[in-house]
Amino acid sequence: MKQTFRWFGVNDSVKLADIKQAGATGVVTALHHIKNGEIWEVEEIQKVKSLIESKGLEWSFIESIPIHENIKLRTGDYLKRIENYKQSIKNVAACGVKNICYNFMPVLDWTRTHLFWNLEDGSTALRFDKVEMAVFEKYIMKRDGVEKSYTSEILAQAKNRFLEMTSEEKQRLEDSILKGLPGTVDDLTIPVFKEMIAQYNGISHQQLKENLSFFLNEVIPVAEKNGVKMAIHPDDPPMDIMGLPRIIKSESDLEDLVNFIDSPSNGITFCTGSLGANSANNLPKMIEKFAEKIHFLHLRNVKREADGSFYEDNHLEGSSDMFEIVKAVLKVEKNRNIQLPMRPDHGHQMLNDLENNKAYAGYTAIGRLRGLAELRGLELGIKNSIN
Repeated sequence: MKQTFRWFGVNDSVKLADIKQAGATGVVTALHHIKNGEIWEVEEIQKVKSLIESKGLEWSFIESIPIHENIKLRTGDYLKRIENYKQSIKNVAACGVKNICYNFMPVLDWTRTHLFWNLEDGSTALRFDKVEMAVFEKYIMKRDGVEKSYTSEILAQAKNRFLEMTSEEKQRLEDSILKGLPGTVDDLTIPVFKEMIAQYNGISHQQLKENLSFFLNEVIPVAEKNGVKMAIHPDDPPMDIMGLPRIIKSESDLEDLVNFIDSPSNGITFCTGSLGANSANNLPKMIEKFAEKIHFLHLRNVKREADGSFYEDNHLEGSSDMFEIVKAVLKVEKNRNIQLPMRPDHGHQMLNDLENNKAYAGYTAIGRLRGLAELRGLELGIKNSIN
């Protein structure tokens, strides 16, 4: 596997030199300063590419060129936004960057109720707590119709949890959910968030899938002509939240995706954390099934809980069998005679990074360094045992 590391640009507390020292050869990043829906100009792309290459690294994957909400809704100026996206594809290709990760999640990117959840060993992790999600929707956000989204048991637990929470804990929950990452959305307020969600009233799973299909049938031919691979990231968490439909969360969803348009440019970012949070997903089997369509790997592990909650575990621990996952990946690489770009994801905040207040939750250096080292060792062990 080609070892890469995500980087959020010059303002990231993790520097390119840190990535180099971690042993990665590739960088995964984006033009985080470009407004969502605008064209990525060649000059701006080349600046970032040159900076990465000046450190002896490669810009392996773009993550992401965000998709404007109007495209997802097929409303307003969505056709202009699609044309902008096509031009961005042409421009990155002209600069020699030929891999794009993207997602089609409404309003929010990945969502967690805890950004720094305390683990037994003293490190912290990202966590999605189903009960606290219900607390946020019902008592903080006060979303209409929230009762339809949760069982009576979860709602009862949410009521008790809300009554027990301090004002600081309620604020922490709100901040965790509405916190934006660079290149996604800015930090949101409850009123703005409710307005954004309201745009999706009446949008079904099927309609959102049709909108995704329309988008892909517009942009994939451009990508294919320019030698660019598009790789969709699964929804995270892999379940409906805030009343918003999630449409890339299972094997059948990925099957729909690859059937929207038959092209070598239409592919998948196989995220073992997002897909692994859905207990119905058999990850090694899915890797085998979609072998020709996997362009990018996010390798991480989550520990699932009975009510749908989960937290980010160590990369080789958790509910998914990382040994079988990597073994399946290596088989794909051998059969296709390629190296798939891989990055460790959502590492724990640990050691000196516990004092780093500027790091993005899940993207601290040392936790991902540990994950990369573990994955590197696992890959070597599997290869040696096979040979």
